Amino acid sequence: MYHQWTRMTFIHWRYPAERVQALLPEQLTAETFDGAAWVGLTPFLMRGVRPPGVPALPWLSAFPETNLRTYARDARGRTGIWFLSLDAARLPAVLGGRAAYALPYFWSGMSVEAGDGRVRYRCGRRFPGKEGARCDADVELGPPLAEDERDPLAHFLTARYRLFTLVAGRLAAAEVEHPPWPLRHARLGRLDQDVVQAAGLPAPTGPALLHASPGVPVRVGMWKW
Repeated sequence: MYHQWTRMTFIHWRYPAERVQALLPEQLTAETFDGAAWVGLTPFLMRGVRPPGVPALPWLSAFPETNLRTYARDARGRTGIWFLSLDAARLPAVLGGRAAYALPYFWSGMSVEAGDGRVRYRCGRRFPGKEGARCDADVELGPPLAEDERDPLAHFLTARYRLFTLVAGRLAAAEVEHPPWPLRHARLGRLDQDVVQAAGLPAPTGPALLHASPGVPVRVGMWKW
């Protein structure tokens, strides 16, 4: 599939590795940085969604999405993203993501509004799972990161080029191709969410680490075992 991931905000918190490990399949090990696992809440606007050789359809190919993710390593030493949940505003995309990619997609009422250096995300879950789980976030955008600010932690949290899932109980991986994220500083003005808790984690504590990006073009490959 081809996508454009735009108006992205990465909101990350530290978690004890054992709490994250409890939510992973036995084939994966929670990946840590600085002694902690990391859980990311990533609201954004998806554009240009299409399979190869098919044009993007205006309504179907553009919609908000909010992902809850963590980072893991398989027995072969490969690292990647494990999704705890994915909320999307288009029911066909939710059904397709569940059927074709075996990912835990949820259908939600969502919006993304941007202007005056701010982005306003709204998400309220409809189906399936816990109806009403939500993620409302107001983000203030700052300047681009200087080269010396693109530290190892920023790389660990954002430079991810593989997805993991379980297909019929077997671990599968899909390669993800995109240029490096053009990252900006960001500040959380407001956050009202319980999608983290709905996924089985305690509510985050401590300050969140934020990065924002105008986006990148993305190609996601097929699952391989």
